[in-house]
Amino acid sequence: MNKVMFIRRGQIVLGAILLCAIAVTGLYLKHSESKAASAGMGGERTIHLVTGEFKTTMPDGKEMEAYRWDPGTIPVKKGEKINLSILGVNGASHKFFIEGLNVKGEVKKGKETVVSFTAMKEGTYRIICTDHPDAAHNGPMIGYIVVD
Repeated sequence: MNKVMFIRRGQIVLGAILLCAIAVTGLYLKHSESKAASAGMGGERTIHLVTGEFKTTMPDGKEMEAYRWDPGTIPVKKGEKINLSILGVNGASHKFFIEGLNVKGEVKKGKETVVSFTAMKEGTYRIICTDHPDAAHNGPMIGYIVVD
């Protein structure tokens, strides 16, 4: 197999993985939105996340990996009490904070971490893993909490 075909196959496989991830996230968000609507303003809701990892081998044989929160975007209502239940699936440890909400914690592989918050202002708040802040550290591992 020549180099171009090898790269093309790698692109097709990576594209298929990304499409699956997008489909799963879309289904989760649809379910989350219906739960939010039933919770109403000021309700309480638990949202489950996992730590995930994408891994591939480059044409030169070097491995590349990236960590992520799944789902990567979480819609919530202003004033709704949220419990984030995060299960560590991939990666030994993920220390994190949520910008603007004074929330921080650490997720460890095989363990569940629960943090709570109530966002009183509309906007987008990033959940940032400080262990994987950029590509040099297999990131960025950033999720988004969208409050409306």
